[in-house]
Amino acid sequence: MWFMGIDVGTGGTRAVIVDAAGTLMGSSSSEHAPFRAEHPGWAEQDPEDWWRAAVEAIHGAFASSPNPGDRVAAIALTGQMHGAVMLDENGAVLRPALIWCDTRTQPECDWLTEKIGYERLIELTCNPALPNFTLTKLLWVKNHQPEIFAKIRHVMCPKDYVRYRLTGEFAIDVQEASGTLLLDVTHRRWSREVAEAAGIPERWLPRVYESPEICARIAGQAAALTGLNAGTPVAAGAGDQGAGAVGMGILQPGSVSATIGTSGVVFAATAEPTKDPKGRLHTFCHAVPGLWHVMGVTQAAGLSLSWLKETFFCGQGYDALNAQAAGVPAGSDGVEWAPYLLGERTPHLDPDVRAAFVGLGAKTTAAHCVRAVLEGVAYSLEDTFTLFHELQIPVSGIRLGGGGARGPLWRRIQAGIYGHAVEILVAEEGGAFGCALMAGVAAGHWENLDQACAQALHVAERVEPDAADVAAYKNGYAKWRKLYPALRGLR
Repeated sequence: MWFMGIDVGTGGTRAVIVDAAGTLMGSSSSEHAPFRAEHPGWAEQDPEDWWRAAVEAIHGAFASSPNPGDRVAAIALTGQMHGAVMLDENGAVLRPALIWCDTRTQPECDWLTEKIGYERLIELTCNPALPNFTLTKLLWVKNHQPEIFAKIRHVMCPKDYVRYRLTGEFAIDVQEASGTLLLDVTHRRWSREVAEAAGIPERWLPRVYESPEICARIAGQAAALTGLNAGTPVAAGAGDQGAGAVGMGILQPGSVSATIGTSGVVFAATAEPTKDPKGRLHTFCHAVPGLWHVMGVTQAAGLSLSWLKETFFCGQGYDALNAQAAGVPAGSDGVEWAPYLLGERTPHLDPDVRAAFVGLGAKTTAAHCVRAVLEGVAYSLEDTFTLFHELQIPVSGIRLGGGGARGPLWRRIQAGIYGHAVEILVAEEGGAFGCALMAGVAAGHWENLDQACAQALHVAERVEPDAADVAAYKNGYAKWRKLYPALRGLR
């Protein structure tokens, strides 16, 4: 028995197949065309390109598996969150989708906040209005392209468009829907009050499901195109952060992940929807039925290191940079990095602040700058842990993911700054893998996601914080926290 997970990312679509033991049997990816950015802050993609890539990735996953004729018992989907896909009455795409990193919608955010009220919006959706969210993108189309807005009959997120092409059904999961700013996150249903205030008819919105719930089945035409069997159950899945958390076993309250990709995300499972009155954290429904999660985001986490490498260390690999940085003591001899290349989300909600090195001196070396970047990114993620403490969100265990989990130095730095032991999995396969486990639950093979993860996930290493590092970073973090107010004051 096999299960498939499909991840409709920004750069490409990936499909994975796991067996009944949760072992990866095959995987394949297909790249997307680069997103279009006609103006600064714009980012658009063609949904048809996601569908093409999904078909190619599914075929590739079958081809890479040892028994490509074996039957997939169920599938689930994940993908980039917050994108706005708009279809007409015939299911045709009306315009390119505005994706998550499109930030043209600040005027719409301001209007919506004034219309509903900041506190009321957080009460209804657990989140403030941000340019990343789906609803503000719909409002931009309403204001700037009314002829297109008038033709809208269906609204969905990227991975849900691919599901529509696979099944003919309009569906969304509660975790993904939380990122639209249209969901009553506390009660796990669409918010009639927000939809009415924004002028979005509820009939445009797909039916909401729990992540491991079957919401559709593979249609005959899609079966012929993909090699999947017609009638194969399709689970609702989750957005990329929710599915990635499942793939790392972040399921129960107290479990936390710190993942460093291009951006950095600290993700904590919670028993109740935690509402930050200041809107500094995202609060979404979890992919685990009956649970929620909070999430803090550093905009330029791994991007900080890649920017440093490409700008100043062309020709050198990451291993060489880390080897240099390992010779510098904790605290980088006072050199600090504020990782605000793209502004910052948590906790500042400031798109305009910019990055800086501080504390450079005549004896500063390249190695100091590399280590300062590693530490500055971890300090920024520590900002989210500080909010967890303020809001009494429990942290009993931390697992590292992404690029920040691969190098031993960054692992040690994070353990020291968080002041907590960190774990690294044997293999971190990402959101597509988490969705494959959801598909197994939907098919009845595993009773729940806890059982699936207990069988499929294994810890490779546990890194305890070094006492001297913890002391150095406690002082270093207190000093680092002064950077943002100073940088903000320079505007």
